[in-house]
Amino acid sequence: MPRARANGIELEYELFGSEGGRPLVLIMGLGAQMILWDEEFCAALAARGHRVIRFDNRDVGLSTKIDGWRALDLAAAMAAAALGRPVAAPYTLSDMAADAAGLLDALGIAAAHVVGASLGGMIAQTLAIERPACVLSLTSIMSTTGDRELPRARPEAVAALLEPPPRDRDGAMARAAKVFRTIGSPGFPFDEARVRERAGRSYDRCFHPAGVARQMLAILAAGSRAPALRQVRVPTLVIHGTEDPLVPVAHGIETDKYDVSDVDVLDRSRALNFAQSKRLSRLDDHERVDLPTLAQFAGFTRCGALGRHAALSLGPGQILRTDGKGLGVRQPV
Repeated sequence: MPRARANGIELEYELFGSEGGRPLVLIMGLGAQMILWDEEFCAALAARGHRVIRFDNRDVGLSTKIDGWRALDLAAAMAAAALGRPVAAPYTLSDMAADAAGLLDALGIAAAHVVGASLGGMIAQTLAIERPACVLSLTSIMSTTGDRELPRARPEAVAALLEPPPRDRDGAMARAAKVFRTIGSPGFPFDEARVRERAGRSYDRCFHPAGVARQMLAILAAGSRAPALRQVRVPTLVIHGTEDPLVPVAHGIETDKYDVSDVDVLDRSRALNFAQSKRLSRLDDHERVDLPTLAQFAGFTRCGALGRHAALSLGPGQILRTDGKGLGVRQPV
């Protein structure tokens, strides 16, 4: 796969689709390599007319590692962040957003639709705030504004993430199975074979736990993006599972609150907003990010699984929702 010089580092990336396709950049989450954006998912987006860019964030995969930082103490950093104290980090979410912008520049792409999952959603939000000219639309999946007043992760989810790094490939696969069993959707069968296979491929490609810890420090060092999100003017889509134990759904609701759109996506029932197609329906057809395909990706995340009939039946003005145990389509209230 090719590499590009971006923001003073090198980023490993891969392209799907024709050169004339609508540019769509996918930003993965904490410690996750670009291969977690499945090839089938990227190909499906490309088949719908997108020029898909997936890449390894700094410190993971085959992109540049930011080594040389002092000893890492994540537990202490998390405690400091919980108390509102400053957290030192070797780089920031702004640096990671600048990486993405630099990659687009290296590829000769002036602006793209930007989709981020978890940490990737934080990076995507930061990119939309700090470099709005680069962003045609923003999709934030199972992410947060960074507001420290929001509910915290469940203890078991935190404990799963803080387990010691594995010693070998088998350990990496076992750890991944444990983590995703803990943070995954409770309402759908757990595909352990798939989780273990992806963990094994990731381990073979690059095993660098120190980079994951440094990315976590960047998250903990970041302040709230909520005030700045008020200034974001691009069409925005928020996708979040209501039973997410790692980033509780209140974070998704908070992210949605700062969208300047005049569309209220909040469903007053317990099974509230999973996504809102109306956000993007105001775009011309050639500008649209394909919601059903994005939702199909969300079916493999903490948002829960997705039935094909639900994705394909989604129409303008309808709300795609989940309660972590099922998914349906309904008209907005």
